[in-house]
Amino acid sequence: MKTIVPEFWNVPEQIRERFGETAGRQRAMFADGHLLLVLHAPPSANERERSARLFWRDPEGVWLSNQNGSGAGALRRHLSDYTDLAAGLENILHGADCADDYFQALSEVTPLHRAARNLHSTLQQAREMVSEDKDIIVVRDAAADVERTLELLHLDAKNGLDYTIAQKSEQQSQRSYEMALAAHRLNLLAALFFPITAISSVFGMNLPNGLEGTANSSLFWGILCIGLSFGLMLTKLITEKPPVTTEAKPHRGGVKAGKQSKGSQHPVKNLSLRRAS
Repeated sequence: MKTIVPEFWNVPEQIRERFGETAGRQRAMFADGHLLLVLHAPPSANERERSARLFWRDPEGVWLSNQNGSGAGALRRHLSDYTDLAAGLENILHGADCADDYFQALSEVTPLHRAARNLHSTLQQAREMVSEDKDIIVVRDAAADVERTLELLHLDAKNGLDYTIAQKSEQQSQRSYEMALAAHRLNLLAALFFPITAISSVFGMNLPNGLEGTANSSLFWGILCIGLSFGLMLTKLITEKPPVTTEAKPHRGGVKAGKQSKGSQHPVKNLSLRRAS
């Protein structure tokens, strides 16, 4: 049966037998002084299949990988891929200003955060299996920083999305209140003038007013302008906004939801991985 582990790797059969047709989840395997790490490349939002990266450490401490080259630097390069993506997601999140932006950031960071959490757990297992290897300790600590960074990004994206939804809901509630109040005012006006209008319609109250024989057209236009003026006054009264009751208030501290001030940015650039490299 075709194996995922390269044939030229001198890996014990005890480890090779633990593989099926796919690499499976991220995990660490140890036998006869040989350490084999099954890690996943950083996943994207719509990626269902995980791309496996294998890292083998022989009893002499020599590292090999099936994608990232040889040496302990292969693990650091693997962590760098997560670090770069975390920095990019942080920039996207800082520029988010609507629900679509927050949802996109959340869709990207969720699988990445899950993979980084499993990566950290796998490296912790490797640290317990090979306690004398300092390179594993450095990479394990760097993985913890990556996981923490992605966890903060995930929380910021979720909080930003929740805040945006709540803000839109409050604004919609305020608009509904304004429309209901305008309809109530119209109903009051209709109730006030309805009896007079109904009586006039039934009895046809065309009473003499002294203007029937007037030939001056300016009087007609004057009365028309007065009527329009009263109509504009009523329109202004009806469309006047009510006192604010549930309108969303600015975020305390002056920082937009889902964003951080300069003094609280995520420590992406300060990962111990970069210090070690």
